[in-house]
Amino acid sequence: MNRIFLVLVFAGVPLSIVGTLLHWSNIIMFGIYCLTIIALAGFMGRATESLAIVAGPRIGGLLNATFGNAVELIISVFALKEGLVGVVLASLTGSVIGNLLLVAGLSFFVGGLKYKRQTYNVFDARHNSGLLMFGVIVAFVIPEVFSMTMNETKTISFSIGISIILIVLYLAALFFKLVTHRGVYQTNTENEQHAHEEPEWGKGKAITVLAISTVAVAYVSENLVHTFETVGEAFGWTELFIGVVIVAIVGNAAEHASAIIMAYKNKMDIAVEIAVGSTLQVAMFVAPVLVLISLLFADPMSLVFTLPELISMVTAVLLMIVISNDGESNWFEGATLLAAYMIMGIGFYLL
Repeated sequence: MNRIFLVLVFAGVPLSIVGTLLHWSNIIMFGIYCLTIIALAGFMGRATESLAIVAGPRIGGLLNATFGNAVELIISVFALKEGLVGVVLASLTGSVIGNLLLVAGLSFFVGGLKYKRQTYNVFDARHNSGLLMFGVIVAFVIPEVFSMTMNETKTISFSIGISIILIVLYLAALFFKLVTHRGVYQTNTENEQHAHEEPEWGKGKAITVLAISTVAVAYVSENLVHTFETVGEAFGWTELFIGVVIVAIVGNAAEHASAIIMAYKNKMDIAVEIAVGSTLQVAMFVAPVLVLISLLFADPMSLVFTLPELISMVTAVLLMIVISNDGESNWFEGATLLAAYMIMGIGFYLL
């Protein structure tokens, strides 16, 4: 797989540049851009995995989530610049349900096929459950309800206020986990796994790869956004489907791959931290940051989602909380999460 990603990167980046300059077909370029971003995300995943071994599972999971979401954040900023607010809101929805149902589902399923029972830190799972309830259900449902009696100006102001609160609480959550309560709820299993691992790359090489990959992703992402309209018309995809499924999967390819690999290696603490941590980062940091960035453009974005998007996210959160709160996983729980994702995917395709 690493060789395939290497070939895709060294072929995809030059082709992306040449195709853009020569104005090749948008449909062809859409495929090239998507494959290139996924391959670059694979390199980002390997680099963050190396840093994770040095830094530990919590910081490692945070790094995976951060650089995985950096791709989507970059794509979303360019989409906002083009006035595609609907695509951005849909991609945020896709990230939430994709991480909680697709990524966690595949991690539980793949890991469960190799190990009958896998465990992870139950204290982290319960802590994350509360944040999921707040970050998705409270912070996204409240604007939906209140905005019904508000004009557009008040809705934007309300969204700005919520965004600032979300960012502050997210930073407080990181401070809680990484500073004031670091190691308080750490299990012996985590310590044993961390002690016997060797990183693939050194810290310097891993950081260099991350930096170069992020710059390349930014360039390719800007051009990818310009192909959405043509591709949507050609394949009959709605703006909602492109955002929820296509942008979300391409934008989060790094943590998708990393979480599944971690689960297969029985490193469930990192796998769960990637899936759930990425969701929290999207809901409590990426979404509010995009609201604030959108104020720089002609069409500001509010935190008001469509009803199908909102219900899908709330359902995904509740299902994940019920399944993950015991600190154990198996292949059937993974299959349940995947089945829920497929149902939602079909629904968004048919809308």
